Amino acid sequence: MFTILSIVLSLLGLIFIQRLIELRRIARNIGNISGPRFLFSMTSIPGRLIQRSLPPIPYLNPGEVWTFRRKYQDFASSGQDFITLITAFPRPECTIFLADADMIKEVTTSRARFPKNLQLYGVVAVFGPNIVVSEGDKWKRYRKIVAPPFSEKNNKLVWDETVNIMLDLFNNVWGDKSEVIVDHFLDITLPTALFVIGIAGFGRQVSWTSDLVIPPGHQMTFKDAIHILSSNLIMKILLPDWAQGATAHTRKVHLAFTELKQYMLEMANDRRNGDTKEERYDLFSGLLDASQEELESGPVISDQELMGNMFIFIIAGHETSAHALCFAFALLALYPDEQERLYQHIKGVLSSLNRMPTYEDMSRFTHSLAVLYETLRLFPPATDIPKMATEDTTLMASNRDGTKTSIPVPAGTTVALHLPGIHYNPRYWKDPHRFKPERFLRDWPKDAFLPFNQGARACLGRRFAEIEGIAVITILVSRYKIEIKEEPEFAGETFEERYARITAFKEGLTLAPSRVPLVLRRRE
Repeated sequence: MFTILSIVLSLLGLIFIQRLIELRRIARNIGNISGPRFLFSMTSIPGRLIQRSLPPIPYLNPGEVWTFRRKYQDFASSGQDFITLITAFPRPECTIFLADADMIKEVTTSRARFPKNLQLYGVVAVFGPNIVVSEGDKWKRYRKIVAPPFSEKNNKLVWDETVNIMLDLFNNVWGDKSEVIVDHFLDITLPTALFVIGIAGFGRQVSWTSDLVIPPGHQMTFKDAIHILSSNLIMKILLPDWAQGATAHTRKVHLAFTELKQYMLEMANDRRNGDTKEERYDLFSGLLDASQEELESGPVISDQELMGNMFIFIIAGHETSAHALCFAFALLALYPDEQERLYQHIKGVLSSLNRMPTYEDMSRFTHSLAVLYETLRLFPPATDIPKMATEDTTLMASNRDGTKTSIPVPAGTTVALHLPGIHYNPRYWKDPHRFKPERFLRDWPKDAFLPFNQGARACLGRRFAEIEGIAVITILVSRYKIEIKEEPEFAGETFEERYARITAFKEGLTLAPSRVPLVLRRRE
């Protein structure tokens, strides 16, 4: 028994020594750049489980959504705008995180040297290959098919339908109430964003009352299927098929997956088999038309590829917008002076129009866009954007004293754009933790603002999201004053405590607000 134990301990000791040597080699190869060191990779199953179940522990667990929680902290501690994360298991790995605008621009414009690290995007390929999980010729083919529908006609459709959806909420849900209490404002922004992507993305007419009914042949609504699956997508990917019926929750998530797949197939079949071919400007029509046009000139996208890109449209056009808008209204409620400035701006524009604003008037609502941008700066949808070095190369860093430093980047190293790091970097943003929309009403550092990524891989739906955001913020603030819901258990809290509570977040496909209780008072 003693001999067996000695052998096991000896083997463990050898593994430890071998791993330590490998970690030192990795650190030496990247110039011994400082940064956090942890036992398990953040993307491994053990690493994810530890992040979700344990508090932050040095060298073991950085905590859930650690890049956002620590924001610029690790860069400030290192004295430079680049750091390295080195982990030991399941294999030694190094990630270089960047919060330097020039370095980030070099990475995003050098696609051959720094393509996407596709291994880290598998979660969004649950329904099939798509433009997000692709590179090279496949990405170019997808982009040729996906990009044309994002047209000026679709932009106008987004504005018009968003305004209609907000008016439907005011008239048919809130009615003549002078005060509306919402326990979590995500219950408003999620369906709003879903209805917008439903009609402007897929030509699927829905309303605040119609989507409450489960249609024949289904077991849950379209809205519930999307919300349940997107909130539990990582679990759906990690669990093997045989384990997805283990609990009531896993069965519900599996049902949501099956239901959403059925809804998407029905939308595709209904449009393909329709008797009339009316002209439409939604994204799905353009996607289907473009795929059909490929028949004579090249390969057609398969049904699986069509489903994969449909899912990306739904998630990108629904969850990211809903979360951003929820955070925006939370911030406006926390900063009433900023809300009043926004209201006065909107009021001034509407008074000069003396009518409901149209798509052609949208550019006049500059303060609404500034609020959306400032929200996305403070709460970016993604916390990091991973790339991978395809060759041994270097990056040139600008030091705070004006000098330059060459950073070695070995082939195979993950290089990640650290969005909270650059969004909270005081080199680019004065008073970075403060909600100050006016910073976007003057010259601002565009290369240090990355909620939509940048370069060739920048988000195709950026304009879609901006138009929807401007419309929702403008119409809602013009009609209602937004306040934090007062609750007895939080009486006497400081502003800092209230801010932390109202802007608390949780991990999802994108950064998600935990609970935003608001009261809306109708303006006279």
